Amino acid sequence: MRSFAHRQRLQQMGLRRDEFMSRPVIAIINTWSDLSPCHAHLRERAEAVKRGILFAGGMPFELPAMSLGEVMVKPTTMLYRNFLAMEVEELLRSLPIDGAVLMGGCDKTTPGLLMGALSADLPCIFVPAGPMLNDRHRGTAVGAGTHTKKFWDEYQAGNIDQAEWIGLEARMTRAPGTCNTMGTASTMTSIAEAMGFMLPGASSIPAMDSAHTRMASASGERIVQMVWEDFRPSTFFNAAAVRNGIVTYMALGGSTNAAIHLIAIAGRGGVSLKLDDIGRQGAGVPVLANVFPSGNRLMEDFYYAGGVPALLRQIEGHLALDCRTVNGRTLGENLRDAQCTDTETVRSPDNPVTEGRALAVLHGNLAPSGAVIKPSAASAKFLKHTGPALVFDSIVEMNARIHDPALEVDENTVLVLRNGGPIGAPGMPEWGNLPIPRKLLEAGVRDMVRISDARMSGTHYGTCVLHVAPEAAAGGPLALIRTGDLVELDVEAGRIAMLVTEEEIARRRAAWQPTPATRKRGYTKIFLEHVRQADEGCDFDFLMGRETPVEPSIY
Repeated sequence: MRSFAHRQRLQQMGLRRDEFMSRPVIAIINTWSDLSPCHAHLRERAEAVKRGILFAGGMPFELPAMSLGEVMVKPTTMLYRNFLAMEVEELLRSLPIDGAVLMGGCDKTTPGLLMGALSADLPCIFVPAGPMLNDRHRGTAVGAGTHTKKFWDEYQAGNIDQAEWIGLEARMTRAPGTCNTMGTASTMTSIAEAMGFMLPGASSIPAMDSAHTRMASASGERIVQMVWEDFRPSTFFNAAAVRNGIVTYMALGGSTNAAIHLIAIAGRGGVSLKLDDIGRQGAGVPVLANVFPSGNRLMEDFYYAGGVPALLRQIEGHLALDCRTVNGRTLGENLRDAQCTDTETVRSPDNPVTEGRALAVLHGNLAPSGAVIKPSAASAKFLKHTGPALVFDSIVEMNARIHDPALEVDENTVLVLRNGGPIGAPGMPEWGNLPIPRKLLEAGVRDMVRISDARMSGTHYGTCVLHVAPEAAAGGPLALIRTGDLVELDVEAGRIAMLVTEEEIARRRAAWQPTPATRKRGYTKIFLEHVRQADEGCDFDFLMGRETPVEPSIY
């Protein structure tokens, strides 16, 4: 009776019975939106995916999912990553689907799509949105994110006039696609490729390159074969695949945000991963991708140099090469013919981009559960630093005070922002790259030590300690620090601490009162009640792990 109703309703939509009988039903989960410039082309790419599915004998159905365009969504797309993951899981669970093509790429869409697909455990393949094209300004290649921050500082300092600023606004992001620096978008799609979720080389193909359309079609063809093979994530996603993702993350000089997403993705796939595991498993892996913000090239250059396969050839000794991938081959087999065509963009281990690591994990009385910093994008002189704290209780207070000429601050001051974490903000926005006070910018200062329980855009740079856990709103020690307290940062020692006695900390804790939650409805209420801390991946406490639902027999 149920199958009769399914066939009946498909014919209601104009499909012939022969078009869908005995064919794998493939969901194309598309995060396209008119307000997501990173995904503006995915509606067209879905047609290429459909073409590949039909060519291989499958039946495609496009299913829209929440599009998390990073810049457009308020207060932050991070608030909705778990929403997308839930939506994907329920789409694949509730509808008569045999396999899925996951289409996304902007920062939170990759982890959100993967988290949901891992929980559902149906055959799936990822089609990345791809990076935008490069642009040039005064003879230098420029792109999104990193250069926006650099030019903004120069504009604030008076070195760029309004006419030039308006011109940059119109040119720096000149085509659809994700940020063309090694921000969170390209970091996460590259990690997903290394973990086996997409066709080799797919993650770095520019969004507007014809090869991108061909990759989309090939992915559609491959998912049909995966259904016949019953090639589910549980057959290839394991602890070794996660380690491959971590190693790739380090070699990329990737976004600090990946530390949170990797923990959440691993958890959905039944792999236990801690923040310290990422630091330990990535130790000794040099930064080899010469891409902003750690390097000086852009993703289009990375693609021409050979992309992820070329990068992974340089670090084969760190990888589990026997891990299977969605094309049916092992990672080692996929890398066998990979070549690097530009050794300045994809470096060898004896010529790293920077001596700094992509990620360092810090602990201390300010971050008992951990915090992170990106040494490869920080100032060397601040990696061991002690200075007085200047504390802001909120983003509103910081924005109101940071450029006050009377603000007592100098280059050695440690800027501290609290209440920017998962609960406090809510959603853990990208507030961690605190602005340099204007009076210091005008004096030539371009970096300071900054600490917060928020995140930072993967495209940004600077000596920023992020993801402090537990966060201030959850009663973490960041809630107790006061302006004037000395703060010690020692990246080599893995230490972040306020130089305050335990007795004084205890007195402050006894007097601390949490701020009542102001959001009491809808999805945000669920988020506040169930989100875990940054060191635990910020997933919901009731969604960890994989669980195959048992449907009532009537279905």
